[in-house]
Order: sequence, then C-alpha cells, then structure tokens
Amino acid sequence: MKAAGAILVVFVGLAPFAQEVFTLVASPLMSQLPEGFTMVAIRPASPFLTPFKTAFFVALFTAMPVVIYQAWAFVAPGLYKREKKVALPLVLYSIFLFYAGAAFAYFVVFPLMFSFFAAATPEGVAMMTDIGEYLDFVVVLFFVFGLAFEVPIAILMLVGAGIVSPQSLGSKRPYILLGAFTLGMLVTPPDMISQTLLAIPMYLLYEIGILMARLMLKKSEPAAD
Repeated sequence: MKAAGAILVVFVGLAPFAQEVFTLVASPLMSQLPEGFTMVAIRPASPFLTPFKTAFFVALFTAMPVVIYQAWAFVAPGLYKREKKVALPLVLYSIFLFYAGAAFAYFVVFPLMFSFFAAATPEGVAMMTDIGEYLDFVVVLFFVFGLAFEVPIAILMLVGAGIVSPQSLGSKRPYILLGAFTLGMLVTPPDMISQTLLAIPMYLLYEIGILMARLMLKKSEPAAD
C-alpha cells in the first residue's frame, strides 16, 4: 500500500504539469524531426490522455526506490544478519543501476536512434509519429535498458548463491557477447545502432559483474577462515 501511495503522491504532484512532462519525454524525438514536422495524435482523446499517461509512468519511475524498499522490508525479517548485510547494498546498487540504464536510454540511445531514423526517412515521406505510440515505445525501452543494467546484480546473486563461479562466467564470454546482440535484436528497433547500444553496455556490465564477484569472494575468504 505504501508503494502505491508513493506512486499516487508523485502522480498527483506531476499531473498539473502533464503537458510539460510529456514535452520533456518527447524531446529526444522532437529535436530530431525535420523543420516543419511535428508529432501527431491519431485518436481524439490522445492529446488529453497521453500526457497523463506519461506523468503516471514518470511517477512510477520516480517512486521506484519506495517500491523496492517496501519489497525489501517485506523480505528482510526472514533473512539472517549476514544475509541482510549483503542484500541491502545489492538493493541500493540495483536502484542506482536501474536509473543509470534509463538515463543512458534517454540521453544517449534515444538521440542517436531518432537521429538515425530521421536521416533514413525516404524522400517524400513525412516523419510524423503518433504521440501514443511514441510513449509506448519509449516506456518499453526505458524498462529494457533499466533491467539490462541490472546484469552485475544478477551475477553477484548467482555467485553468492554458489550457482556459478567467476571462472565459469569468464569462460562463457563469447556466448554472452552473442547473446547480448541477440537480445538487442529482439527487444530494440530493427537497426544496428539500437542493438549495439544495448549489447555493448550489457557485455561491459557482464565484465564488471565478474570483477565485482571476484572481489566479493576475496572479501569473504577471511570470514570463512
């Protein structure tokens, strides 16, 4: 209930500025549209509803730390003290990485991707994107990049649980690189720029996850003795 309340409070605060919030979210595309072109609304209610939908999704993103903290508060009583010491930093890192992934999508991926789309538009074709379809498109990519940046957390959890080792993960690098590009092909638009901008960070985060897992195991060795 507290998580839902946090989302509601943020949404109520953003609702009066829904138009401005949508303009901010749409700016990566708007800045790349040719002069004289703009976005369109193909449904009668879209100009009214889409900004409020945008405000809701921004509220959901903004309140994510509260949502994750409530999940942590629910699980924490069943954990041992040592498990809590490990789990709490992972929760904090996961929040940071999720926002880092979403920020990477907004500031890096979207400008490059929409610039490519605008440049690739055939002559005589007007690039006029529907505002509702645009919102659905970017929300999916926000979540995709946010979750993709959680790779180091997933690795630490798997290594900490004894399911895999840093050595075994290191031996699978070629498959991981191939898998990252395959995933990029499946969840991003069908252009090499979007796929590469997802695959390369995922692979680098995989390497960072392996490094962090090795450091974690080294720190735990004295405690085991």
